Amino acid sequence: MKKIICFVCVFTVTWMTSPANIIRVGKNGRYHSIQEALEAAVAGDSILVEKGLYREKNLVIRKAIYLIGEDFPTLDGEEKFENISVKSDGVSISGIRVIHSGISSLKDIAGIKIYSARNVVIKGNRLEDNFFGIYVQAGTNCRISDNEIKASAPTEQRSGNGIHCWKCDSMQIINNRINGHRDGIYFEFVTNSLIWRNISTLNIRYGLHFMFSHNDSYISNVFSNNSAGVSVMYSHGVKMFNNFFEDNWGDGAFGLLLKEITDSYVLGNKFYNNTSGIYMEGASRIQIEKNVFKANGWAMKIQASCMDIDVRQNNFLANTFDVGTNGTLVLNTFNGNYWDKYEGYDLNKDGRGDVPFHPVSLFSVIVEKNPTSMMLFRSFMTSLLDKSERIIPTLTPENLKDNFPLMKPVKL
Repeated sequence: MKKIICFVCVFTVTWMTSPANIIRVGKNGRYHSIQEALEAAVAGDSILVEKGLYREKNLVIRKAIYLIGEDFPTLDGEEKFENISVKSDGVSISGIRVIHSGISSLKDIAGIKIYSARNVVIKGNRLEDNFFGIYVQAGTNCRISDNEIKASAPTEQRSGNGIHCWKCDSMQIINNRINGHRDGIYFEFVTNSLIWRNISTLNIRYGLHFMFSHNDSYISNVFSNNSAGVSVMYSHGVKMFNNFFEDNWGDGAFGLLLKEITDSYVLGNKFYNNTSGIYMEGASRIQIEKNVFKANGWAMKIQASCMDIDVRQNNFLANTFDVGTNGTLVLNTFNGNYWDKYEGYDLNKDGRGDVPFHPVSLFSVIVEKNPTSMMLFRSFMTSLLDKSERIIPTLTPENLKDNFPLMKPVKL
């Protein structure tokens, strides 16, 4: 009896520690379709797919396997199917070229879609002309990194988002390149997640879009040439550090929209050549510090519905208008910023101006109420009005001022 028990123990330990299988798919492999390999694999196996074109219906992964492409084999959805559906924890997909998923107005079809799974890794893939690129539904602790995601749909209705996360937690979106989708990256009901070092450009709507997503961070990303840069809506506890917002131009466009957002931070970002660098509506308790606003139409638009916005140690350079607002009630503070339009003096040489700076010009107030008056910009009359208003403020908000404007730009 003891011998039998020992044999069973040795067999069990050997089985548990035995190396996982590598299953090859392709002309030189045991299997010629990925579907066959998925059926034969067990948890822990690696499926190595040789270079080639694979036209297979929706591949559903229900085991914790590694799907690895060799020289980017192409998985073609033929504009009919969802290419890969992940329905198991611990799956890894890398090195696959995923193209031509189906398109639907009723279902969110994706090149790669994760369903209620944990610890999934989607790394180093190429996704082209799919409805949604990568879609994560109720995922936890998944990592999406180093992917190239491209689409060319002409309208929002014909395109989903590049990376779409819904009802997720602890996601990591790292070093992806996304362009041509509706939104580059979309978060809805996503918490405690990181978006880091991505490049999101030439998207139909937003480079990044938040909805009801709390305690997330996006750091060192580039958002350029989108219809609008980043929209953060109905969220709190969002950290926005060291991002680059550039060339987001158009009617109603902006680098960053903050709508109904609270208790968040905007630190160390660069806003270049946007219609509005930051547009805020219904925002409260936001710290805006050590950012650069350069060559924007408006550096910042702060609607009267905002309160407790703390703006300090930022550089405002060559903007058409530095600050715009639609009311006279001011519940926000501006202190210690550098304004290139400041014409004050510093008699005590402490590096701060001795007279306050009013960043809202009279002409910006007129344009806010009558946009067509912009055709008079740079005329002698508008310059005279602005000079007069700075001496004797009458129409611009008296309390919207920087009491300690800096004489030199902040070193960042």
